[in-house]
Amino acid sequence: MMGRQMKLLDELRTYHPADAEEVRHCARVVDLLTAIDAPFSRASFRPGHITASCFIIDKDARLLLHQHRRLRRWLQMGGHVEEDESPCEAALREGSEESGLRDLQLVGGIFDIDVHAIPAGRGEPDHDHFDVRYLARTGDPQAITIDRAESDELAWVTLADARGLMPSPESWRVIRKIETLCRS
Repeated sequence: MMGRQMKLLDELRTYHPADAEEVRHCARVVDLLTAIDAPFSRASFRPGHITASCFIIDKDARLLLHQHRRLRRWLQMGGHVEEDESPCEAALREGSEESGLRDLQLVGGIFDIDVHAIPAGRGEPDHDHFDVRYLARTGDPQAITIDRAESDELAWVTLADARGLMPSPESWRVIRKIETLCRS
C-alpha cells in the first residue's frame, strides 16, 4: 500500500464523522483505500476514486461557491487528486485554481467525507467520487477570479443562502459544521 493511502487511512482513523450517513461514507472510503491498488487514479471507475474538495470561507463566514460548468450545480471547489499529491494538497490546489485565491489556509484536517455519484461524461462512465473535504479560510475575498473552464459563476454567499443553492443533505451537513465552527 502506498504512503498516501496509509496516511489517509491514519487520518480517517482519528476523524469523527458528524452523523450516521457520514459514518457510512467514511467506511466506504476506508474500503476503497484497502481494496484496490490505485484508489487515487482517475482511471479507477469501479467503484470510483478519491477526490478532494475545499469549502472556502471568509472572515464574515460567507462561503464561496461556484456554479460548476459541466454539472450545472452550485458546489464547493474541488476535483481530482494528482499523482503523488495528498488529498489536502489537492483540495488547496483545486480551491486556489478554481477561485483565484492564493492565500488559502486550511482550518484543521479533514472536515467532511462524502461519496457521491458522478454521471457519465467526457468519455468516462458513471462512477463514484470518494470525496475528502476540507475547510479553508481566505483573508482576501475580493481577489476571486473565475476560471471559465471550470465555472459559469463564482459567488460569496451567506450560509443561509448556501442552503438554498446547495439543497442536499451532505451540503447541509457541512454548512452546519461551518456554522458551529464560526460560533465557537
